[in-house]
Parts: sequence; C-alpha cells; structure tokens
Amino acid sequence: MKIGPKFKIAKRLGAPIFEKTQTQKFALSEAKGGRVKRRRPGAMSDYKRQLLEKQKMRFTYGISEKQLRKYVTESVKKSPQPINYLVSRLETRLDNVVYRAGLAKTRQMARQMVSHGHIVVNGKKSTIPSQDMKMGDEFTVREGSRSSILFENFTETHESAAVPSWVKFDPKTLKGEIAASPTYEPSETLFDPEQILEYYSR
Repeated sequence: MKIGPKFKIAKRLGAPIFEKTQTQKFALSEAKGGRVKRRRPGAMSDYKRQLLEKQKMRFTYGISEKQLRKYVTESVKKSPQPINYLVSRLETRLDNVVYRAGLAKTRQMARQMVSHGHIVVNGKKSTIPSQDMKMGDEFTVREGSRSSILFENFTETHESAAVPSWVKFDPKTLKGEIAASPTYEPSETLFDPEQILEYYSR
C-alpha cells in the first residue's frame, strides 16, 4: 500500500505513527505547531475524532481501508471483546510479527521481507503479509535468505528488549514462535480502538 509523505501524515493526525516520525525532531515540530494551532476544547466533532483515530490505526499497520473494515466487522461478529480481538488480529499479521520480532526495522520493510519470500512459517515459505499467525505458530528466515544483506550482523544489532512478551524469538537462529495472544494495552498504542469501532458502527 502506497502511503505518501509520512511526516506530513503524522503531523496531520497528531501522532508519531511511523517509525521515522518517532524522533525528537517530530516531537519538537509538534510542540511548535501545537502552540500556533491549538484547538478550543470540544471544537472537534465526534465524526472527525473517530476518523482521525481510524486513520492512525490504518497507517500504523499499513493496511487499506477495505482490510481494516474487514477486521472490524470480524471483531464485532466473533468476539464479546471486539477491541481486544481487533488489536490482536492486527498484531498477529505475519508482517507485524516479523517487525515485532526485530527482523525488520519498520513494518513496511517487514511487509517487503515477507512478500519477497524471505520468511518461512511452520516449515512453508510465505509471501502473504496479512497471514494470520496463531499461538504456537513458528516462523524463521528462509535458509536461502540468511546470507542476504538484510541479515548481515543481525545478532549484534538486534534489540531483544524491544520484542514483546507474546513473541519468543532467538536472534542467533533467526527463529521465533507466537508464545501467547497479544493483549490491548492503551498506554502502548497511539490510537483509540473504541473510537474506531464507533466510526464503523455509524
């Protein structure tokens, strides 16, 4: 999915939703902009607030409007806790798992890594970034891809502390497993899933 100018999108949405905008430069830019363009409390309509939250989620995971609508519909139909189900479904996409494991620096890079056939799931090569990973599923870098520049000096540069608890990953063997189901933590997200569910229920 082509996204466009990430810095401008992040500023418009008011959140550092892309990895390249999670910097001090962006924070300073937001602070300066906030002093000039501060809104009066209550100036934003419910619809616009919901729309912004929806866009934050969509751009965070790099998915299309059609895909997000599908995930929301599935969450409402299949679970009494649609927020947890929705976030878990997004987090367990194969491209996001590859990103969370630290195999790729960005979700976009992880998506390309999967699309180009570098990742094996349960012994079979996968080229589908949206593949749903379940607890117990194993993933690894394809044997023929291990000599790629993508994984050069990987052990030395991998940040194990950034890997979430629901992903078990060994940087030495480039192998991982889904150890648990992701849970929604409001403090760890840049969007409000409740507002997103309300947007699609209109």
